Amino acid sequence: MKNVPELTPREYYRLPWSLTDNAISWLEVTDDCNLACEGCYRPHIKNHKSLEQIAEELAVFKARRKSDCMSIAGGDPLVHPQIVEIVRMVKEAGWKPIINTNGLALGMKLLRKLKDAGAYGFTFHVDTTQIRSDSEAVTEKQHNALRLKYAQMLAEVGGLSCSFNQTVCVDTLDQVKDTIEWAQQYPDLVHTMVFILFRTPELYGDYDVFANGKPVDITKTYERPDWGGDSLLKAKHVVAKIRELDADYQPCAYLSGDQDPNSTKWLLASRLASKDQSFGYVGPRSMEAIQNGHHFFKGTWLSYTDPKQNRRGRTTMMLLSLFDKQTRAVAKRWFSNLLKKPSSLFDPVHMQSFMVIQPIDVLEDGRANMCDGCPDMTVHEGELYWSCRLEEIKEYGCFLQGVKPDGSQPRPH
Repeated sequence: MKNVPELTPREYYRLPWSLTDNAISWLEVTDDCNLACEGCYRPHIKNHKSLEQIAEELAVFKARRKSDCMSIAGGDPLVHPQIVEIVRMVKEAGWKPIINTNGLALGMKLLRKLKDAGAYGFTFHVDTTQIRSDSEAVTEKQHNALRLKYAQMLAEVGGLSCSFNQTVCVDTLDQVKDTIEWAQQYPDLVHTMVFILFRTPELYGDYDVFANGKPVDITKTYERPDWGGDSLLKAKHVVAKIRELDADYQPCAYLSGDQDPNSTKWLLASRLASKDQSFGYVGPRSMEAIQNGHHFFKGTWLSYTDPKQNRRGRTTMMLLSLFDKQTRAVAKRWFSNLLKKPSSLFDPVHMQSFMVIQPIDVLEDGRANMCDGCPDMTVHEGELYWSCRLEEIKEYGCFLQGVKPDGSQPRPH
């Protein structure tokens, strides 16, 4: 990969999410799945959790972690025979239920049942790591037809947040532009697009890996897939690629790493656009106002929003432009477009988000740099853990640790 500019996280708003006060929590209801994605670290075991187990985990979240949304995940949660009841439990406990799924098991009948049970939104995982029975696509551009199908299903039912996850490796980096270009055509249907950077056991490179002081073979926990390329991506690579298509693209907020404060682990950009015109991206102070306003009035940090809120982009733009220079520039573009095309006054302005997630990085001394304030913390045996490293806890009872072969030890974490 060619050299790309480093990101400047201090210019963005550092999202105030923490371990105990966060926008999202992560509830895993099963390891079972109807797909075998390249690089997936979950075993495909039919071990659906009972409603009693799920109630116990929700009680841990309630006692130890305040959050706006509850991501219902797996495996694939839609293969759980009691998924409707689970959604209802989450809703009645006070969270917005967000269903993380590949979509294979989703039909209109089940979708309506889930909406009636209180589902707030869906995050669909669709990308080239998958061999799907409902699509012969082999590129991200070809997958856009399937993404549109799911977005239109949600729009038909109405009132549901629609997001997509896409895993990105060095071999598919250039295809990010195809997905962004597609998503920008549908700001009314696609509310969030998330790019998750691929990670493999090669993260630890030449380091020896230990669990509780004993050497382990990391490939037994994290299988090396054929998909993924031979080098690791960082958020800056995706940003540079998006800017090849959209020069105005500008992040406004981030989460740093718990070991490296200059890393951008969750990187958020929020765009204001009508169906026909993009007006630009809001600034850091706008996202600060949105987060603090929601926390003041609702008591939680904000994550997902419903389509009605997303359609209020014009009102949001006007209010936020009062104190955010970058958002004022967006408002000026909107006014300029209005003067050229007065009929556009009646066109809804939508707020659309693009997120880049940079998972675990291993630093030079072997420390694992995790997301500081991670939204995807889950419960296992009454304790909170990073969901992306839960297999280490299940298999070894601890997180794995990289150590330099010369015997020098990294600082504990």
